[in-house]
Amino acid sequence: MALADTERGVSSCGDSPFSEIIELNVGGQVYVTRHKTLVAVPDSLLWNMFSKKSPKELARDSKGRFFLDRDGFLFRYILDYLRDLNLVLPDYFPEKSRLQREADFFQLRDLAKRLSPRMSKDNSISEEISQSDTEEGAQQCGSSGGVETLRTMSVSGAMRSPSLDSRKSGYITIGYRGSYTIGRDIQTDAKFRRVARITVCGKTSLAKEVFGETLNESRDPDRPPERYTSRYYLKYNFLEQAFDKLTEVGFHMVACSSTGTCAYTSNDPNEDKIWTSYTEYVFCRE
Repeated sequence: MALADTERGVSSCGDSPFSEIIELNVGGQVYVTRHKTLVAVPDSLLWNMFSKKSPKELARDSKGRFFLDRDGFLFRYILDYLRDLNLVLPDYFPEKSRLQREADFFQLRDLAKRLSPRMSKDNSISEEISQSDTEEGAQQCGSSGGVETLRTMSVSGAMRSPSLDSRKSGYITIGYRGSYTIGRDIQTDAKFRRVARITVCGKTSLAKEVFGETLNESRDPDRPPERYTSRYYLKYNFLEQAFDKLTEVGFHMVACSSTGTCAYTSNDPNEDKIWTSYTEYVFCRE
């Protein structure tokens, strides 16, 4: 049946109006995948879009890619799940609640259930124990036994706390290329620091732990958590904001280096001088 072929994503037979390879624009991030991947989960939002509707009914961007106004960075995990109905998240993944919201939006019920805080310990995605479970376990015991049970569970919960267990030692290097202009000698005005981009170098898991959703991973999107990268950068241009983030999670600056060059805006040495510098700050958490 044509409908069955469409649901299975078989577009090469000509029964589906969609091509086998589909380009998506999700919140500004471009993804390329197979049609059968998008329709892997029956009755999901993507399944309905790409099996029950025609291409003309779906929104597109200026380059003809199908457009979804959702979180483009988290969509990579949605797509990973659709490929084999399994998902392995990076260590110390700080956005499980947001990913669960995306799973709910795309009507991926099994994925949303796995991401829920209330789940069995055997599931590899999350091992959190909610506070209500702890209180309920204490109430089921006697008064003295309940207190002891609550104390024991609180200790074990603290051992899994991200503030203790996941705060690994390591180094993060913050770099920026900036420029400033000094006016002619008879002038006192100056246009000070202009930061083009703040780069983040270090272990992937540490960078994601510190900067979370303010980290732009588009230049190195699939880096494993224990690998190192020098291609991340921040979504803002304030060095002090980056320093505050690092300080909040226990990092401190241990080294700094900078280089600079000077140039004139014209051949006239009396004209404005433009200074360009590249600076790196090394932070450590022991």
